[in-house]
Amino acid sequence: MPRYDFDMFTIGAGSGGVASSRRAGSYGARVAICEESRVGGTCVIRGCVPKKLLVYGAQFADAFADAAGFGWTVSVPSFDWPALIDAKDREIERLSQIYRSMLKNSGVELIEGRGVLVDPHTIEINGRSYTADKILIAAGSHPTVPDIPGIEHVISSNEALDLPALPRRIVIVGGGYIAVEFAGIFNGFGSEVVELIRREELLYGFDDDIRIALAQEMRGRGVEIHGRTQVARIEKRPHGYSVYTTIGQEFSADVVMYATGRNPNTKALGLAEVGVETTSNGAVVVDEWSGSSIPNIYAIGDVTDRINLTPVAIAEGRALAETLYNDNPIRMDHANVPSAVFSQPPIGVVGLTEEEARRQYGEVDIYSARFKPMKNTLSGRDERTLMKLVVDARTERVLGCHMLGPDAPEILQGLAIAVKCGASKRMFDETVGIHPSAAEEFVTMREKAVRPTKLAAE
Repeated sequence: MPRYDFDMFTIGAGSGGVASSRRAGSYGARVAICEESRVGGTCVIRGCVPKKLLVYGAQFADAFADAAGFGWTVSVPSFDWPALIDAKDREIERLSQIYRSMLKNSGVELIEGRGVLVDPHTIEINGRSYTADKILIAAGSHPTVPDIPGIEHVISSNEALDLPALPRRIVIVGGGYIAVEFAGIFNGFGSEVVELIRREELLYGFDDDIRIALAQEMRGRGVEIHGRTQVARIEKRPHGYSVYTTIGQEFSADVVMYATGRNPNTKALGLAEVGVETTSNGAVVVDEWSGSSIPNIYAIGDVTDRINLTPVAIAEGRALAETLYNDNPIRMDHANVPSAVFSQPPIGVVGLTEEEARRQYGEVDIYSARFKPMKNTLSGRDERTLMKLVVDARTERVLGCHMLGPDAPEILQGLAIAVKCGASKRMFDETVGIHPSAAEEFVTMREKAVRPTKLAAE
């Protein structure tokens, strides 16, 4: 008789937890997974997927506006927000059911309810205990907001996906990727958007040229961005809300949205009680094998606060299953992970920013191109694309690729392979471009940008 009920028990049926559980189950492990909300996690239910669907919807405004330049006569379009939300909800439910089917087909037992650790091998759900040889924490993360007067009046990205009506005017607090993506969404649907950020520029951590260019394009679309601005309080009014800043500014809105960070979903999971080490914000401390301070307890995805991206959680989870149940030890490589921001216009990046490269390598060469996409020559749209390569001056290895403009995420996925393989600038130069396309700029840039100062390597 087995010593435990299961070989592996996963807490959290998001993308990472499902991927790891399915992979382990395919290798013959007896696996169970629990979920207190809907199967699919942040990405499928209240993150990447529904948000991208709204991005697609908002982009039709550009298509209607640009059509006239190409000879089309388009009547004044109308938009039905509840119809879009209803269509989005149907698609999310379809995907959630697919996740359920995948678990079932992989032999993974789904237990609905909140899982809490009782001891290193026991999980309690709805008053019933289950035991497992290995336990995987994959509970994801949640939006956080500061403790200021009136914070009870705000919504997060969760609620922004389910608003019953499109706000006429919205204030978005935050300058990260979630904030700029929703700013683009609501702006595209016709809302007046004000974005308040603590720093001088958007997207802290991204390449400075990209950050500055995005703000320029967003302002050109009518998004009102206020840098170095902090909110003091929020007050409810008869017909909306007033947001007051620390320097006395007042902004009125129908909806106030906060996108100022996320914390791991580890509170009240029983981690501290069984000895699992966590950081000050609740992230599970793990080693390169995703192992926690307790030998049989592992953690992947947002609960570890490493790189909080869905594909990273999936890769971490699959690597763990390979290691534990397929005699194939794999450590997730967190270097050169590509990412995208589905802002309007969108961003795609992989590798080091210019600042990071200068700190790590000292002397670097910068190649960049800023141009109006061919489509905009007839449409009359005044937006410009920015592409940038960061290159090690000594070895000519491409250290980073950055792009702001249409199709940036699609283009950067291919370049991520090249960067992961250690491609050189010469290899880029020897690659024939696809013409006419925006992507060909990445293999035709020849002139180095001249920078007035250089940072010494640390």
